[in-house]
Amino acid sequence: MAWIYLVAAGALEVVWATAMKFSAGFTRPGPAVVTLVAMAASVWLLALAMRSLPLGTAYAIWTGIGAVGAFAVGIFMLGEAATAGRLVSVALIVAGMIGLRLTSA
Repeated sequence: MAWIYLVAAGALEVVWATAMKFSAGFTRPGPAVVTLVAMAASVWLLALAMRSLPLGTAYAIWTGIGAVGAFAVGIFMLGEAATAGRLVSVALIVAGMIGLRLTSA
């Protein structure tokens, strides 16, 4: 169950990062509220996952899901560049997350 909490927490990290972008520096109330609610829910789910997962593994995978997800949102929704260097860099993040998952107790 901890891994499900962790994946959900990471997905909510993508939600709040995206909403923060659309909040225009917290000047737009709707996206600002989504940001704050998603942040709180993301951290709460991370805390639940950390009950049984190691700190380093849980935190690294949480931030990794957020980073890779925000990267994907940037490319597919916001028209950001998908250069070879950026794609290789994200692949390295994913490889690190897989390595942590495979080596966690």
